[in-house]
Amino acid sequence: MRTNDATKRIALAGVLTAIAVVGSMLSFPVAGSKCAPVQHMVNILAAVTLGPWWGVGIAFVASLLRNILGLGSLMAFPGSMVGALCCGLMYMGTKKLAPTCVAEALGTGILGGIAAYPVAKFLMGTEPVGLFVYVVPFLVSTVAGSILAFALITVLEKGGAFRQMMGTQR
Repeated sequence: MRTNDATKRIALAGVLTAIAVVGSMLSFPVAGSKCAPVQHMVNILAAVTLGPWWGVGIAFVASLLRNILGLGSLMAFPGSMVGALCCGLMYMGTKKLAPTCVAEALGTGILGGIAAYPVAKFLMGTEPVGLFVYVVPFLVSTVAGSILAFALITVLEKGGAFRQMMGTQR
């Protein structure tokens, strides 16, 4: 039974990673970063279904694949991973969707935006105009993704599909 649960978690992580990578094709450039709202939706879905550590792993693999495929920049790493950790920890502590979405937005938008500055400066060789230059574009992306996740999970909960999915995961 335990192996079956692990297999289901790995399969769900793979599906969420694929959604994040394919969803990054729906990105838009803002201040030198590619905003991909689907990644933030996936962060929240992973937080709610799998937990914070799986969410960080999914964000890392999706960022890696996006960079390999030329669909993202190195700033995808701090933006998505910090947000995934924040919303995963919030859901683990509260089991409530609204604070989880807020934690994703603040984690990615503010903390991830600040963490992107040294990545841009030292790894990408750009000269960002300030420490907070990526906060607004990251907030735009993550708020859109958080709204998508909130709507999707709410619809799935009302239809009973989410409860059935969670029953197979936990």
